[in-house]
Amino acid sequence: MTFTFTALLCLVLAALLLTGSLPKPILRVQPDSVVSMGTKVTFVCEETIGVKESHLYRNGNLQRTVLKNHQKPTNKTEFSFSNVDQQSAGQYQCSYRTQGKSSDYSEPLELVVTGAYWKPSLSAQTDPVVTSGGYVTLKCEPSKNYHWSILTVEGPQKPSWRQDPQCNHYTGKYYVLFYVGPLTSNQKWIFRCYSYERNTPQLWSAPSEPLELLVSGEEPQLSELPSFVVTEGGNLILHCTSQSHYDKFILTNEDQKFTSSLNTQYRRSSGQYQALFVMGPMTQNHTGTFRCYGYYKHTPQLWSVPSELQKILISGLSKKPSLLTHQGYLLDPGMRLTLQCCSDINYDRFALYKVGGADITLSSSQWTKGGISLANFTLGFVNHSTGGQYRCYGIQNLSSEWSASSDPLDILITGQIYDTPSLSVMPNSSVHSGENVTLMCWSMYPVDSFILSKEGSGQPSLRLKSKVQDQQYQSEFSMNAVTSTHSGTYKCYGSRDSSLYLLSFASAPVELRVSGEEILIIPNSVTSSFNTTAPENRDHTMENLIRMGMAVLVLIVLSILAAEAWQSQRQSHHAAGK
Repeated sequence: MTFTFTALLCLVLAALLLTGSLPKPILRVQPDSVVSMGTKVTFVCEETIGVKESHLYRNGNLQRTVLKNHQKPTNKTEFSFSNVDQQSAGQYQCSYRTQGKSSDYSEPLELVVTGAYWKPSLSAQTDPVVTSGGYVTLKCEPSKNYHWSILTVEGPQKPSWRQDPQCNHYTGKYYVLFYVGPLTSNQKWIFRCYSYERNTPQLWSAPSEPLELLVSGEEPQLSELPSFVVTEGGNLILHCTSQSHYDKFILTNEDQKFTSSLNTQYRRSSGQYQALFVMGPMTQNHTGTFRCYGYYKHTPQLWSVPSELQKILISGLSKKPSLLTHQGYLLDPGMRLTLQCCSDINYDRFALYKVGGADITLSSSQWTKGGISLANFTLGFVNHSTGGQYRCYGIQNLSSEWSASSDPLDILITGQIYDTPSLSVMPNSSVHSGENVTLMCWSMYPVDSFILSKEGSGQPSLRLKSKVQDQQYQSEFSMNAVTSTHSGTYKCYGSRDSSLYLLSFASAPVELRVSGEEILIIPNSVTSSFNTTAPENRDHTMENLIRMGMAVLVLIVLSILAAEAWQSQRQSHHAAGK
């Protein structure tokens, strides 16, 4: 059987010799083509079975020759070096010889020996957390001047970059910049750099310390529920969301101490992945900034780009200030708006916060002669972004604690929905005191709720959910047993749930007149506190004064008559006594 196999090989080789060519061998090296000094290295030359001898060359010079054993024919020849050194570095090739003819040389293979010089330093010129698909600049600083540098990255492909050195004329030191990318999040990116002299490119320095770059995915969003200003002792939920299918979210505070890591949950309604971090009861120790990251289970060391910083503030239980507006809470676009926060407590500063916003506006306090501290917050010309709910807080410089929140103030912006509803009054716009009145606001266009306002009222508007009836959207505002205080001019607006503070144009105004209210005669001692705003009340008061004057006059006349009668009776008794 062996004889037959050998004969067959001889026939194949004879055929190749007759054609005038031998297959080119292939040279490989184990364990790697880049090794440190002292490593055992084996070159493997893959050739045709049945050759007589194999040769290994370095830089064109013969290094080793191996005679083949025809009793055990193989297609590989191994050349081993137990301890490589600086002299081992170079370019290697192999060839073989059979039947008096030599093959071509294999393709050259470089053996790089590291550790010839002191290691360089490697650093990232930008943040070591890189967005997926992004680029980064790495700086390699050799230990010796004039050295060239090569940058390598771990992985099966083992890509590398070579670059010429540059000189820093201020320090006299040389360095090399590598612009690397695009980087993706589907692998680890661990870089090292080496330096070498130009005339010995296979003899490198020791490797730099490894530099790992974190390639991040899509930036998640971090928000707070209900607000990032929390009452001390209360609870807070931080909501981390992303469109990317991260397996987990991690929440950190400003000093990067890991507070919590949660599995993500998918929300069908928004098509997002989320995690809810519940914090509480809140104390002053929770004050600070937070951010969240997303990551995958198979690469827990690779985090996403961080979310925007979210600041958390703790408010105390000291007396809440008042938040006012002198322009009213229903504003047309283009009007100027100033909000005033004030308190009878001497706060050093006031803070204004728009609920759902990400910023807080601070302003120093002013003091009035009446002992009131206040601050004015000028919001400028209003537009759709001005609408919302506002709160303010008082701050004292000697304490990190804020006051309790003011009562919320809603600012509504009109003309933001392209619709003008209609307003009607039932049973009539002129009614008597004590009757029931209904104001109905309606529109042919879809609105979720209607708002009813009274001019000059200064009171919050009434808001009712709309109902669909007779192919129109409508709400009925009922007033039972009306009095003169209900008299005035009314308007209504439409709004949608998606933007509660943005309203439609105003309806045409409707005036409600209430008459016939019973008037009481009030003693002079309390007349100054009587409400005399309506014209009808002023007329009745004049009549009452006339009546009171006449009554006093009658009393005077009766008193005179009684005095005269008493005097006449006394004179009669005196005459009878005589």
